[in-house]
Amino acid sequence: MVLKLYAVSDGPPSLSVRQALAALDIPFELKDTNFGAGEHMAEEYAKMNPQKEIPVLDDDGFYLSESNAILQYLCDKYQPQSELYPKDPKARAIVNHRLCFNLSTYYANISAYTMAPIFFDYQRTDLGLKKVHIALDVFETYLQRLGTKYAAANQLTIADFQLINSTMTLEAIDFDFSKYQKKYRRNCSINLHSWYITW
Repeated sequence: MVLKLYAVSDGPPSLSVRQALAALDIPFELKDTNFGAGEHMAEEYAKMNPQKEIPVLDDDGFYLSESNAILQYLCDKYQPQSELYPKDPKARAIVNHRLCFNLSTYYANISAYTMAPIFFDYQRTDLGLKKVHIALDVFETYLQRLGTKYAAANQLTIADFQLINSTMTLEAIDFDFSKYQKKYRRNCSINLHSWYITW
């Protein structure tokens, strides 16, 4: 049975899973979920994901939500030797850390400032902008200390899918990245371009 992915076309977590599926060359059926119409709030959707969040993976009746968990599962089940999710404990720990950092801090702070005002009755504030800069400053520190080309290694990992999609939401509001020296956004945008243009 072909995997099914319930996703939204431009949601960063959904994009990350779609990029991983493409990178791992895993066939899947995209089930576009209309966030604006509230399709994710329906009773049938809640049977797959009681959190009523997007995306959800359906692997022959095995339903998995949380994009980090989906990314890890796809690598472990379908491409266990892939460098996208390295087996070495320390290398994997760094990838896992970056995934957790994105979920708890990076995407949380950025999306509250960039996306929440688009979809909800939410105002951008100076405090919100300060939190964005805190997230970017911490990420810049991680990049400098590790000294690798990408967020967790010298090659692309599943952490990059999450982090670059979070970062790119700032482009929607013409955010000024000039103070950030590592230029992560530019490097990853080039390397992820082939996955974007296929959609």
